[in-house]
Amino acid sequence: MTLQDLSQKMRDIDFTTVFTRTEGGALAGRPMSNNGEVEYEGDSYFFAWDDSRVAGDIARDPQVGMSLQGSKGLLGKPPLFITIEGRAELIRDKAQFQEHWTKDLDRWFENGPDTPGVVMIKVRAERIHYWDGGDEGEIPVA
Repeated sequence: MTLQDLSQKMRDIDFTTVFTRTEGGALAGRPMSNNGEVEYEGDSYFFAWDDSRVAGDIARDPQVGMSLQGSKGLLGKPPLFITIEGRAELIRDKAQFQEHWTKDLDRWFENGPDTPGVVMIKVRAERIHYWDGGDEGEIPVA
């Protein structure tokens, strides 16, 4: 499977769980919207409140994990599972928000990208592993 193949399959997955390390070292997982309208090329973008625990966790330790699960496969095949290890960064530049903003985000951030206190989380994949029925492997990331 190539990164482009994976990108097509990810369009059907609505949410990912993003895992961070808490101040005490425990893993914390949070559901975040996986924007299927964006072509996945190894970077994922999420929005959160700048004063949230997820933003604080990333500020302390930018190494994160992501887990995605597709819907059930054809003829009873198991669904697609994807795990991503990556490095996150917090972006506060509203001009960059525009590139990744979708109308669905207005539900949580009523003034759109101009909502005070919003931060964009960018996760650059360092390792991608997938399981798709009997097929599994790693996808190289540049």
